[in-house]
Amino acid sequence: MSTTVNTATADRLIEQQRHEWPMCGRNFDALQQVRVKELQLPGVTFKVQFNPGRIASSGAKVDAKAIAERPCFLCERNRPDVQRGIDVEGRYTLLVNPFPIFPRHLTIPDNTHTPQRIAGRITDILALAAALDGYVIFYNGPRCGASAPDHMHFQAGNADFLSLPAAVDKAPQETVATEGTATLKLCTALPVRTFVIDAARAADAEALFGRLLAAMPVREGDEEAMMNVLAMARPHGTMRLIVIPRKRHRPSFYGTEGPGCMLISPASVDLGGVIITPREADFESVTAADIMRLIDECCLNEQEINNIARNVH
Repeated sequence: MSTTVNTATADRLIEQQRHEWPMCGRNFDALQQVRVKELQLPGVTFKVQFNPGRIASSGAKVDAKAIAERPCFLCERNRPDVQRGIDVEGRYTLLVNPFPIFPRHLTIPDNTHTPQRIAGRITDILALAAALDGYVIFYNGPRCGASAPDHMHFQAGNADFLSLPAAVDKAPQETVATEGTATLKLCTALPVRTFVIDAARAADAEALFGRLLAAMPVREGDEEAMMNVLAMARPHGTMRLIVIPRKRHRPSFYGTEGPGCMLISPASVDLGGVIITPREADFESVTAADIMRLIDECCLNEQEINNIARNVH
C-alpha cells in the first residue's frame, strides 16, 4: 500500500487492521479491559497498566544468540500476510502494532534490515511527528526496550497518553546549547531526567542532537549511547525531542522468580509515564518506591546528566 501518511490515513489503517486481522482486533479490544492504577512521583503521575498481551515484549530475549536464531518479525517477508502497511517515501512502512499499549499504536520499521540506531534519523522522526499530528513518535535504543534491536524502527501512539511530556512542559529547564532555530535544554527537576530539544527546523534539531549524541558515553561493547527518544509536533509549526539518557537495560529486580522480582522492562512508554506490567501480581504489588528505584537504576542521576551537558560542544 502506498499513500499519503497523515493522521487520517494512520487511523484508517488501524481500523482496517482491527477488522481484517482477528488477533490484532482482539488485542485492541482487550485494551478496554486493561486495569490501570496511578502512582504519584515528584512532579509527575505515573500510570501502571496491567496488559498481559505485552508478555512477549517485556520478556523478550534480546541477546545476540536469541536474535540470530529467530526470524525478524519486522522484515516484510516474515510479516503475516494479513498485515498491511503504508509506504513512507520508500524508506519506512507504517504498520499497526498488533500488541498495543496505546488506543492507537503503530510500528514504523525501516524497509531494510539494518540495526536499531538513531544517528542520522532525527529528521525522519520529526517528519513523522509533523505528519502524524496527535501522535507521539518514539525510539527505543537497542538496549533500552527495543524487542527488535536488529531492525531499525520507530513506534507511535496517542500523544496525550504519556504523562512525562506534560510534566516536562511545567518543569524548570536550563539552556545548554543552541543551533540555528534549535535550543537544547536540560530538565533535572523530575525523577526521569531529560534533555529537551525545541526547534523550528528539523535540520537544526538534527545538528544539535548530533552534538548531544557526541557528548553521551557509550558503554563498552555497545555501538550507541543508551537512550529513549520521544518526538512530537508543537504549536506554531515547531517540534520537540525529549531525550532520556540511560545506563541500564533492565532494573536489578527484573525477572519472574525470587522475592521482589517483577517483569518490568522499561522502554520509552514506561519512562514516559506508563509502566507496563504483563503479570497481574506485578501490577498489584508495584509501588511508587519501586518505580523510583527502577528510574534510579536505569536512568542517569543529576551528576551524570550534568556531566553530559558540560561536554556538549
